[in-house]
Amino acid sequence: MAAGAPRVFVSHLSGVPVFDPNGDQVGRVRDLVAMLRVGGRPPRILGLVVEVVSRRRIFLPMTRVTGVESGQVITTGVVNMRRFEQRPTERLVLGEFLDRRVRLVETDEEVTVLDVAIQQLPARRDWEIDKYFVRKGRGGALRRKGETLTVEWSAVSGFSLEEHGQGAENLVATFERLRPADVANALHHLSPKRRVEVAAALDDDRLADVLEELPEDDQVEILGKLKEERAADVLEAMDPDDAADLLSELPEEDKERLLTLMRPDDAADVRRLMSYEERTAGGLMTTEPIVLRPDATVADALARVRQQDLSPALAAQVYVCRSPDETPTGKYLGTVHFQRLLRDPPFTLVSSIVDSDLVPLPPDTPLPTVTSYLAAYNLVSAPVVDESGSLLGAVTVDDVLDHLLPEDWRETDFHGEEGILHGRT
Repeated sequence: MAAGAPRVFVSHLSGVPVFDPNGDQVGRVRDLVAMLRVGGRPPRILGLVVEVVSRRRIFLPMTRVTGVESGQVITTGVVNMRRFEQRPTERLVLGEFLDRRVRLVETDEEVTVLDVAIQQLPARRDWEIDKYFVRKGRGGALRRKGETLTVEWSAVSGFSLEEHGQGAENLVATFERLRPADVANALHHLSPKRRVEVAAALDDDRLADVLEELPEDDQVEILGKLKEERAADVLEAMDPDDAADLLSELPEEDKERLLTLMRPDDAADVRRLMSYEERTAGGLMTTEPIVLRPDATVADALARVRQQDLSPALAAQVYVCRSPDETPTGKYLGTVHFQRLLRDPPFTLVSSIVDSDLVPLPPDTPLPTVTSYLAAYNLVSAPVVDESGSLLGAVTVDDVLDHLLPEDWRETDFHGEEGILHGRT
């Protein structure tokens, strides 16, 4: 390599923005595509996997990359909007190289790949893998034992073989700042083997959030590969309505076994949701809306609304009910929208500002009626109340959209195929 040729560690490229020559953002880097070569030559970097605004992943050849610097990638501006599809001879650097266990050629010692450096060839736009940053022993990024060192690409062997039991700590670290929907999109594009490995490395809460954003087939695949106790823990961490939807896709014996392993209170919520028809208010609702007693104050309500783990739809309003204040509650009295909470003094009782004019939904309300109800009253969530007047839960607009959109909407793009300028090279 020529002195001064750019060298970049691929972990620093994950998620960086990609710009055209005019400074307009094209998307973000999600992976790099490499091709293993014979004859002692280093693997060649064919291009980048870029996620554009529609969440589509496209292929950007390295020959169209004019700069990789200062936390950004600059392109020639010519972009093929066709969806990226990995070819048999290609390897994803972040998805398949990080956490891989290989061996040092000189000593035959096992090491774990923590990062990969790529370097541009002199006077060309071609890039090759230049070095590997590795840790000795069988530890990933989270295990701090063992010497770390940077070695030439030719100093290691083992990339040409499929590895069983590959770790995932370093790849998970690249997902740390991504939203659950973006992590789900990344997992969906990994091989089934790698998808399960990475999912297993996520903590329960993070995996629960990601599972809620995955297509049903991926959810079932991942859950089926977890140990049953871990699967039950993840189901407990999911929103009850999403856990119920996932369990309904499993064989009856697997479903019952997992429900038995869950905490009784969590299992009871899920069982109750599964007792309703899928495309009804009862089947769509969550059992964990914000419920307050009549003697709660505006200050109490705002404190609940501020909880970080609440979705915007659930935080949009609180439901005032008599004791008990967990679903199914005592008598439902009405709702208070968060905008009303912002307009009244903190010491005001919620019972004095409750809106009792809005008729709640029965649990057997069909999906089209639920949709019309939300649209007619400009709501993002609606109460579901049984015949005795108890609040059972709330239907949120995001759950309604999940059932209105095509079943494969998570796997499709927000825009069509327009914008194809050139074929992939």
